[in-house]
Amino acid sequence: YSMVPITVSFFTKRSKTRSEAIRNAIYYSLSIILIFTILGVIISAVFGPQALYKLSSNWIANLFFFAVFIVFGISFLGAFEITLPSSWTSKTDARAGTGSFKGIFFMALTLVIVSFSCTSGIIGPLLVAASRGGLVGPALGMFGFSLGLALPFTFFAFSPGLINKMANAGGWLNQVKVTLGFIEIALALKFLSNADLVKGWRLLDREIFIALWIVIAILLGMYLLGKLKLSHDDANKKNIYGQEYVSLFKLLLAFSSFAFAVYLLPGMWGAPLKGLGQFLPPMGTQDFTLASGAAAPTGGMHTTEKNGEGPVKYVDAMRMYEPNVVKNNGLVTYFDYDEALAASRREKKPVMLDFTGITCVNCRLMETNVWAAPDVMKRLKEDFIIASLYCDASQVPLPKDEQYFSKALDAQVTNLGDRSLDLQISKFNSNSQPFYFFVDADGKLLADKGYGTNTDVGKFIAHLDAVKAKYHELHP
Repeated sequence: YSMVPITVSFFTKRSKTRSEAIRNAIYYSLSIILIFTILGVIISAVFGPQALYKLSSNWIANLFFFAVFIVFGISFLGAFEITLPSSWTSKTDARAGTGSFKGIFFMALTLVIVSFSCTSGIIGPLLVAASRGGLVGPALGMFGFSLGLALPFTFFAFSPGLINKMANAGGWLNQVKVTLGFIEIALALKFLSNADLVKGWRLLDREIFIALWIVIAILLGMYLLGKLKLSHDDANKKNIYGQEYVSLFKLLLAFSSFAFAVYLLPGMWGAPLKGLGQFLPPMGTQDFTLASGAAAPTGGMHTTEKNGEGPVKYVDAMRMYEPNVVKNNGLVTYFDYDEALAASRREKKPVMLDFTGITCVNCRLMETNVWAAPDVMKRLKEDFIIASLYCDASQVPLPKDEQYFSKALDAQVTNLGDRSLDLQISKFNSNSQPFYFFVDADGKLLADKGYGTNTDVGKFIAHLDAVKAKYHELHP
């Protein structure tokens, strides 16, 4: 927001008429959008969607983003200020006065550089998440982010009079910054959880993750009520009786924050917390569940098929990553493609290949909102063999005799994650998760297209029924 006065001053000094000011404002917004969008495309083009996918699930990268979020979160709380070298800003700002569109473009570039401290903590994870869509994903992701960033500045450029109110609003703007700091720290834990899950450290198990979010939500609620003061906060406003008070808006925000903490509390004892299922660590990392009255199982036999046979390969290594919906409903899942095909021949059922990921948020979204639907779960348990192929299970090594060179990955396949990803790319021409493909015991596709992220339960049921009908048509 420190760039708003500069922006307004720029437009008012260089625009002789209102129509010229509007034109310059449009140029300014387009320049911001163009800079950010091109940045997203270039990063994806240089590294490639496959490289950035690996980056998004890499434990070192997740630790890096955890550190970035923590640093910016603490900064937002007022511990210190993050600034770039002034020479960077000076060089671009000097160009802002040369020419018409060129000057506006460099003014926008100045904004991008100066706003680094406020946006890099958002841009980095955005690019990582969006990169799974190839070049289109980063372009759309950065376009949306830059559009949201450009509109407020353009709005004030259209209405310079509003800058007077903005200049006197330092108190509430700092409160917004602090609130974002709490949110940044909460989000940072998700990146730490990703690294923890991939490496199997068990440092941030489900109940520990939930406990930390509960504490953050309570502290945020206290801050919004004025019960917690930080270094840059102004004194609370006073009413006509000279007493400090809280605005209705902040009261509602505090109410929401406390309500969120209360909602999380049952999760400490194993409640599924369906609304947040895609963000929380899997139930397999929960040490205690109230339903069982004992420690959550981390060993023992995996659920088997009706005939007594069931998955064997990689079960010990992958069991703790099984989503809650699988554990709660006793759904049998395989982790090996060939073993799932063998089960298909034995059970005479089609196979649902679930290309998923340990750190995949959309995978948990589909499992929580679609798989858990009673009509869907009934079909999955009775009519299909489920193979959950984790494309980021890099911590699970393959036996030496099963390792090979992949043309699709242009690398040696040495772990379970790479083998699953190679299978998805080479056989099904896809590299995003979640993605579901349906095959028979010979690996023949039973549907022309795979099924991606779509939380319409009715549509997924229709797809399952069509696949089942096709299977029985081919194998009467």
